[in-house]
Parts: sequence; C-alpha cells; structure tokens
Amino acid sequence: MPDWVDDSYVGKYLGRHEYVADAEMVAQYMAATGDANPWYTGPSPLGEAVVPALLLHSEQYAFRLRDWYLPNLYGNLHIKQEWDLFRAVPLGTRLWTHGMIVDRYIRKDRDVVVLEFCVFDDADVMVSRGRCHQSFLREGEGAGEVVGRDRGARKGMRAEAPAGEPLEVLEPVRRVASLDLCMAFSGPRRNYHNDREEARKLGFPDVVVQGTLSTVFVSEMLTNRFGLGWLAGGRMSLNLVNVLWGGEAVTARGVVRAITLEGRRRRAHLDVWTEKDDGTKTIVGSASALMA
Repeated sequence: MPDWVDDSYVGKYLGRHEYVADAEMVAQYMAATGDANPWYTGPSPLGEAVVPALLLHSEQYAFRLRDWYLPNLYGNLHIKQEWDLFRAVPLGTRLWTHGMIVDRYIRKDRDVVVLEFCVFDDADVMVSRGRCHQSFLREGEGAGEVVGRDRGARKGMRAEAPAGEPLEVLEPVRRVASLDLCMAFSGPRRNYHNDREEARKLGFPDVVVQGTLSTVFVSEMLTNRFGLGWLAGGRMSLNLVNVLWGGEAVTARGVVRAITLEGRRRRAHLDVWTEKDDGTKTIVGSASALMA
C-alpha cells in the first residue's frame, strides 16, 4: 500500500507542466508507437511539420499519482479516455498543461476518479483537452488475479460493433504490443505495463498493455483518413472494455455511421474500436472528425 491517504475530490487542482513539442519529443513518440506519419517530420498541409494529435497521450500520469490516485493500487485499471482536439500544433511549439479532478463516481465494485487536463500553446490558446477515468477496487488490497485471460476474453467478445451497413470503412492500423514496444511506451521504469513480475504484484497474470497505447492507434487511423480534420476538430470517447496483454496483436478499426453539417463543413461520426486477432474487443467507442 502507498503511504498516502485518499485525498481525491472534485475541483482539486493538480498543477502545471511545460513542454517543447520538438523533433526529439516527436521521435520518441514515433519509436514508442510505430506511427511514422510523414507530416511529423516534413511538410504538412500547414506548410511546416505538425506533431501527433496525441503527443501528450499519457499526460494524466505526469501529475503526481499521490495527488489523484486512490491508495489501493491493487487491480487499478484505466477504463475510459476522452479527447477533444481543437488546433493542429506545429513542430517546435511550446506547450503547457494543467490538470484537475473533475469527477468521481462509483461503478460496480470500483471507485472511479476522473482527471481532466487541458493543453495550451505559447499564445495561451487551448489546443486539446483529455479526460482519464481511472478505476480502483473499493475494498481492501485484493487477492488473487483481478482479471484472468479467459474471463477477460469472454467479456470482450460481448462488445460487438453495431450492426448495419456503414457509409465508409476506414483503413485499419495493426500493431503487436511486444514487450519492447511496451517498455518504449511505458518505461523506462519497470511497472505493470512493461514487466510481468510487477504485473503479478498488482493481481494480473501478465503485462497489462497501457490503455493509452491503443488510443494512439485509433488516433493514427483517424489522422490517416481525415488529416487536419482530425488534428483540428477531432473528438473521441473510448471505453476500455478488455485487457490487452503484452505480446498480443491489436488492430484499430473504424466505420463512418453518419455525416452532418457543421457550418460550411461536414462532420463524420464514427464507431471506433480495437480488437485482438481472435476478435476480442479491447476498446469500443465513438469519434468524429471534420471532412474536407
């Protein structure tokens, strides 16, 4: 058990961070995700290079965990992630963030804390906003496996994409969540997202691939299809419904269900999800992006 008490409440301010979205930061992102979009290193429709939409994919974990995590870490899981994207960010932009606890609720046997972080550029214009829903077991430290491979797979298989003929099927993005990739994304410190022994300490049979890694694959797929319409105008709300284990492959998929007018532009509304090779869903949710 950590040496802190439960002090997570709605309205608690968590502080501020500053970054420079430079070539080194983008190179680390590309190495840790496999996303090698040429816009990140060369010309883009804006003229200059732009950074990935989810460059700060795990900003919630940059804030001190003891300031917003609950003390019982055994079996804790990231269960939902939301994003609003307002502006494309040119390479080299100075960014700053701040974080706040904006909600806390009970979901079955779990206590959920919601951290919202907003990202601003050097002109103090908000470029994006994210919300992380982190869940914690409510009673005691727990014992035994929190989520087993078989039980998790059956649960995930029930989360099917809605039926009906889509308006468009997006080109999928597939990755193998190797332990090397997990270490690049979630390291260098050993933890339950990149080390089997650390995972077992928290009640999991194997490495739990960090949920934000799969959200990045969804964002890559949407960037490939919608370009600036995703980088500046994209939205998504993703439910993490099943664990992706270290070494497993996962594919991000999406289908356009509707297109609506938004002023002089059009917005595509999508169902998006990620799935293992056997069809088990690990993320299900919705997204939207502006169209040319």
